[in-house]
Amino acid sequence: MNLKEAFDFVAPNVRDAARNASAQLQRLGIRHALAGGLAVGAYGYIRNTADVDFLVGEEAFEHHGMLVTFKAGVPIEVNGIRVDYLSPAGLGPHMETVFEHAQVSDGLAVVPCDALIYMKLVANRRRDQLDVIELIRAGADCKSARSYLEQFASDLVPRYEALLNEALD
Repeated sequence: MNLKEAFDFVAPNVRDAARNASAQLQRLGIRHALAGGLAVGAYGYIRNTADVDFLVGEEAFEHHGMLVTFKAGVPIEVNGIRVDYLSPAGLGPHMETVFEHAQVSDGLAVVPCDALIYMKLVANRRRDQLDVIELIRAGADCKSARSYLEQFASDLVPRYEALLNEALD
């Protein structure tokens, strides 16, 4: 995994937004790990992205009855670059362990590859499907990813297998 290569490819303001948002989240005591296109790039499929995505712990949110807001100070934009957040609560309880297993590259924690593939399969947009294909082609551990899915989301295994076959064609 090498986030520096992904940072070298994207616009400097995207790189800076990732670093600045991470620093702010750290100051606020919010667990976080880079996800989305930058994380995909860290695992070998470097592509352009115009935003920054983080998986964040529940401490990033405040609950007011039925209304959920961000904790004061959580950046949603840094110098014109949108910063998006994903909650483990919406992805499954096993996602809480991501923070413990995140690898650090170029000073930022990155969602582990197996969890990233899971997140991409859940989203299931064509861009996410292509990311899974390219992660496989870039050398993702296919057996490990399949085991992760079997353990936490067996219903996604057929979707993964189809993308695996597409990647290997």
